[in-house]
Amino acid sequence: MQPVNILLVEDSEGDILLTTEALEGSSLINSLNVVKNGKDALDYLHKKGNYTSVTIPDLILLDINLPMKNGHEVLAGVKQSEQLKHIPVIILTTSSSEKDIHQSYKHYANCYITKPVEAGDYTHVINSIERFWFSLVKLPGRH
Repeated sequence: MQPVNILLVEDSEGDILLTTEALEGSSLINSLNVVKNGKDALDYLHKKGNYTSVTIPDLILLDINLPMKNGHEVLAGVKQSEQLKHIPVIILTTSSSEKDIHQSYKHYANCYITKPVEAGDYTHVINSIERFWFSLVKLPGRH
């Protein structure tokens, strides 16, 4: 299997650290890139501003509660774009609100996961995402 590029859209330093540490041991992860707000996420994905030479990710881990543009706006922007809509988007957030869940699937999120509070549980969730999305699922080819 070819290496995987992940874009983590997350503003919490603690969650960025936990995600990075959980994925560090993976032999499949080629790169984990992080942006901390919704505007930067869309700029990254559309290769604008400081992000003109980035590699488009194979998978997006997206928080909902973000500064500048929230995760719902980012998700809608990804799934409305012909160039980006094939990228799986996993909502990874603290919100367990039915409204957020419904709105995420309305905008074609590939799955919705509520972040656990405990660090060990969070690491387990990230490892489960890795096993499922990189070992079982066939991701679309790179464009």
